[in-house]
Amino acid sequence: MAQNFDMVVIGAGPGGYVAAIRGAQLGLKVACVEREHLGGICLNWGCIPTKAMLRSAEVFHLMHRAKDFGLKADGIGYDLDAVVKRSRGVAKQLSGGIGHLFKKNKVTTIMGEAKLAGKGRVTVKTDKGTEEITAKSIVLATGARARELPGLEPDGKLVWNYKHALVPPHMPKKLLVIGSGAIGIEFASFFNTLGAKTTVVEVMDRVLPVEDAEISAFAKKQFVKQGMTILEKAGVKKLDRKGDTVTAHIETGGKIETQEFDTVISAVGIVGNTEGLGLEEAGIKVDRTHVITDEYCRTGVEGVYAIGDLAGAPWLAHKASHEGVMVAELIAGKRPHPIKPGSIAGCTYCQPQVASVGLTEQKAKEQGLDIKVGRFPFIGNGKAIALGEPEGMIKTIFDAKTGELLGAHMVGAEVTELIQGYVVGRQLETTEQDLMETVFPHPTLSEMMHEAVLDAYGRAIHF
Repeated sequence: MAQNFDMVVIGAGPGGYVAAIRGAQLGLKVACVEREHLGGICLNWGCIPTKAMLRSAEVFHLMHRAKDFGLKADGIGYDLDAVVKRSRGVAKQLSGGIGHLFKKNKVTTIMGEAKLAGKGRVTVKTDKGTEEITAKSIVLATGARARELPGLEPDGKLVWNYKHALVPPHMPKKLLVIGSGAIGIEFASFFNTLGAKTTVVEVMDRVLPVEDAEISAFAKKQFVKQGMTILEKAGVKKLDRKGDTVTAHIETGGKIETQEFDTVISAVGIVGNTEGLGLEEAGIKVDRTHVITDEYCRTGVEGVYAIGDLAGAPWLAHKASHEGVMVAELIAGKRPHPIKPGSIAGCTYCQPQVASVGLTEQKAKEQGLDIKVGRFPFIGNGKAIALGEPEGMIKTIFDAKTGELLGAHMVGAEVTELIQGYVVGRQLETTEQDLMETVFPHPTLSEMMHEAVLDAYGRAIHF
């Protein structure tokens, strides 16, 4: 006999598990089906373990700068296995916490592979066989996986995807990273800091191509300063694997050159996990591996929703979580506001960090907007200098007619924490006047956010 629920969530990543918990909080009888790990890619193989590894690299980098702070540190080194062990431990702790939260909120956990089986019906293949569950509402939250390009497929030894890079079989000596989005540049930053001679190949005209051009240029300058080789408008056409080396055929400026590496990381985007779900039979439309939805994550098929990476850009865990809450509230009869993609921040935890929200300067101009742009460098901030982090900048973009904050872009120490101030500002529809009249505490890095606003209107004090 089939178990009956008000809401079934397929996938327990940052979108799915949050949707399940919120639904249960609102009094719904909820089940969550997960085929592998509670927490999904983010907690187990993405956001969390990568940040743990990057923190180790950051501390290692600071140890080498001990003299700058009047300190002494001799015999500095690292234990890659220990770094990885800490990272996996952090991921395990958080993944286990989700199981506790499910029990606390009375969410039924079903481990297995789910498939839509008709209106309000889901079959789940478990290690005990196949069972059927029914629900008034079904939330698809199956996430995405790394894209694989022909000839560049990972093998776990010489060519890695993000999973391999999180449990590296060896420390790269000469590393090639294909793709300079958040995933690629974070791994490049980690291994470069630990001593790998790192080359990054990006097919677009700049690294971190979704970021504001000025921020990308600043970040590139820092990466090169740290010893990275950056190849833009370039592509890897072929990888020849032989023994312990990979020969990469790299096209730049119409010419193909070959270089040898001992390790390659492929970070060329993601594809949605749409296979085996019965989407086509259910009448759910898919475009380039992502489910098509409206602003409320409705698929067009009654009672079926899709959230997170499965539903398309921006591919961010916090976007997935917020969609999970919105959909749960919609199912429970509430009236939530739809997500505003333009008010979702993107954060990249390379060194220096990069963070942004809203329109880039180029996008604002393409939309024909009359804009005012403000900038403030870290070198003009007392806290940044005291921290020994004088390299960075904050950039703001305003609508010259209305004073609306159209976008904010940052590069430098701790900007992934600072960006939320501007996110709140956009959510509250803050104007330049509101931000100018806000008192920022001293001495903090956040003072630069104030100065960048003032600069847009010719009123910067400290630069």
